Amino acid sequence: MKVLAVTGYKPFEIGIFKQDDKALVYIKKTIEKRLISLIDEGLEWVLISGQLGAELWTAEVAYMLREEYPELKVAVITPFYDQEKKWKEPNQELYEAVLAQADYEASLTHRPYESPLQFKQKNQFFIQKSDALMLLYDPETEGSPKYMLDAAEKRREKDGYPIYFITMDDLRATVEEEDSRYNM
Repeated sequence: MKVLAVTGYKPFEIGIFKQDDKALVYIKKTIEKRLISLIDEGLEWVLISGQLGAELWTAEVAYMLREEYPELKVAVITPFYDQEKKWKEPNQELYEAVLAQADYEASLTHRPYESPLQFKQKNQFFIQKSDALMLLYDPETEGSPKYMLDAAEKRREKDGYPIYFITMDDLRATVEEEDSRYNM
């Protein structure tokens, strides 16, 4: 696998409202462990659309991992121009910081937002252009990642497209591991 598409919950979908929320330490640690195992299997590119939450957190983790894995690259392909335009300033700053470090940046439709069809096109493009999908998502608790998952499941039926989940159970396991490490 060379290209991994990544998506997942937006912050508000999992109750995160600040960029310094302690839960992010565990979320990013879980993402880091998963990315390292995929890098060891040949991962070269992380593909995100720049959405708040799981996608930007994954980019931040990937940039941190570059110290040890300089060959890891990040592509940010947005569904439309100026997706961050209506976001709060701290979110815009995080987004700009992620874009500034990206190895590749583009907009899929080369236009500002026009319709939900742009998101559907983005999902189809990501599934078509990647070798696997990783989601910070628990199918038991639906949210916005459901639409990309639906596209991925259709492809999986055709050719066995791999889908990797980071679920709430994975996050709990990371919390327990990290807590036991510091409580010895």
